[in-house]
Amino acid sequence: MARGLAVAWAVLGPLLWGCALALQGGMLYPRESPSRERKELDGLWSFRADFSDNRRRGFEEQWYRRPLRESGPTLDMPVPSSFNDITQDWRLRHFVGWVWYEREVILPERWTQDLSTRVVLRIGSAHAYAIVWVNGVDTLEHKGGYLPFEADISNLVQVGPLSSQLRITIAINNTLTPTTLPPGTIQYLTDTSKYPKGYFVQNTYFDFFNYAGLQRSVLLYTTPTAYIDDITVTTSVEHDSGRAPWLTPVIPTLWEAKAVGSRDQELKTILANTHWSFSFLEGLVNYQISVKGSNLFELEVRLLDAENKLVANGTGTQGQLKVPGARLWWPYLMHERPAYLYSLEVRLTAQMSLGPVSDFYTLPVGIRTVAVTESQFLINGKPFYFHGVNKHEDADIRGKGFDWPLLVKDFNLLRWLGANAFRTSHYPYAEEVLQMCDRYGIVVIDECPGVGLALPQFFNNVSLQNHMRVMEEVVRRDKNHPAVVMWSVANEPASHLESAGYYLKMVITHTKALDPSRPVTFVTNSNYAADKGAPYVDVICLNSYYSWYHDYGHLELIQQQLTTQFESWYKTYQKPIIQSEYGAETIVGFHQDPPLMFTEEYQKSLLEQYHVVLDQKRRKYVVGELIWNFADFMTEQSPTRVLGNKKGVFTRQRQPKSAAFLLRERYWKIANETRYPYSIAKSQCLENSPFT
Repeated sequence: MARGLAVAWAVLGPLLWGCALALQGGMLYPRESPSRERKELDGLWSFRADFSDNRRRGFEEQWYRRPLRESGPTLDMPVPSSFNDITQDWRLRHFVGWVWYEREVILPERWTQDLSTRVVLRIGSAHAYAIVWVNGVDTLEHKGGYLPFEADISNLVQVGPLSSQLRITIAINNTLTPTTLPPGTIQYLTDTSKYPKGYFVQNTYFDFFNYAGLQRSVLLYTTPTAYIDDITVTTSVEHDSGRAPWLTPVIPTLWEAKAVGSRDQELKTILANTHWSFSFLEGLVNYQISVKGSNLFELEVRLLDAENKLVANGTGTQGQLKVPGARLWWPYLMHERPAYLYSLEVRLTAQMSLGPVSDFYTLPVGIRTVAVTESQFLINGKPFYFHGVNKHEDADIRGKGFDWPLLVKDFNLLRWLGANAFRTSHYPYAEEVLQMCDRYGIVVIDECPGVGLALPQFFNNVSLQNHMRVMEEVVRRDKNHPAVVMWSVANEPASHLESAGYYLKMVITHTKALDPSRPVTFVTNSNYAADKGAPYVDVICLNSYYSWYHDYGHLELIQQQLTTQFESWYKTYQKPIIQSEYGAETIVGFHQDPPLMFTEEYQKSLLEQYHVVLDQKRRKYVVGELIWNFADFMTEQSPTRVLGNKKGVFTRQRQPKSAAFLLRERYWKIANETRYPYSIAKSQCLENSPFT
């Protein structure tokens, strides 16, 4: 019965996209093509924080009307970066209010003279509320950090002799309120014997530093005036008796094998107990394309494999491409050739008053399915076990600023660790991060900024509408990434509240309507009997810190408490469970035996106690474990935080603690137990399979 539900999900999910809620406008990643150009605006920008008492001097004096330097001194500020750690000014480190960025740009003449060219300004993210002016003209506003927004500025740059000179001004306010996501409150401290008049602080309800600024790239890009606005792709797999055979192994998990001893003997036992069945694999790529700027157009769609060979083609705004003998997108360590990507090439030809116009866009596509049963998480019909990490976009100096060397280093560490997954705790990461996940086969639980929903007043109708809008933006941006296998709508909300139950039900229902092809969850730390949101999720994600935040130092209690946790949740909900957070604070270089809290030995011992129970339950209904955290990260100052949160298995500078080696040994062991031994069976029966 459970298997039938999983198959139904895998088959119907892509088809239901036709019934999904329509998202307003596209947010395709800006890619160069024969019809599209892009101009990066990363680098040094002029910067000023508004330190006035009301933080509104910039608006009162209209700083956007002329170059920022003419209204007072400015600083050089690198983009992308958080502004907080760049200078030596302590006021800027904890600044709350409006900051101003400005950049002057000279455009290529063809952008300003060719009226068949559309010029777009795109901001990768601006935390948390932004207003954008171009040459002093109010152009764009956006509420919420961590997600891109853009505006067509053609009418501002294609007029007059000075149109090639562009001045972009962006005002950003990092204030968090009860209706922002994440929420926060402003507290005025009125005791004048202790605080100056008008003194206030920003209260947050999450455990990471509220970095702000232009933290991702800003760029200009062009399209023709008739252009491809959006592409939605879903994929599925079916068996076609008219195609060449694809060999499907039905492999018992290692704990079902009888062998003991060497790894070779274990694999021989697995193969001996493997039932091989011939089936016929055909990949299905369903596409929907939105065009703007013309009603008279033709669309050509081509699907190319990794060797740039044509495998399928179609026409029109929607259709289905059939790929005989398709290579599937597999997670890292689940297949000898993981993360296989096709390229979907879309060509638009439109008839305009000035003549025909063409637009080209190429979208990477991974063919894979996702399904959930009451005890398993399936990718391509095979049980998948999340063995990975939680992360933060966080590093020295740059804060949450996007940085390619740091990103590549992190992915090298993930692969070294044997991690096959991470959660974007606690906000959507940069688009380039997800592109790397697609390329490397790292599975993603994509989480919105629904963190810190800790107070009853945060579950109001205004917040609910904003939360649903944010989920629309997340799905619109990330829907085509094969690496994204599940949406998370919140982290540790006060889900025991009645108001939270209704709130979470509405957000989850809305997200499922936006994307019927993926499961939806939120991450909870509530009691199983009191959680009002758990009935609505597809997968239970649990955060628990036994022998850390309570029963301090008592490692001997972990196995009993963790076992009780899993059994209580599963008995109540009959849904697969992920241990979405667990860990211990560790100061690198602290050692003590017997283990004491904050030492490297204690972190290792705590993880080992968790692993004993996880090994028991992953044979039943636990489908994943994500350590908290990948690396140390910055938080607000408090007596319990020594230069940030130290629960990383790597330092903030990406150097391993002792626990990293323990985790590496474990993750590679799990990978070797559960990966499919195609390469060993190759000489016997897989010479002609798509896996060779």
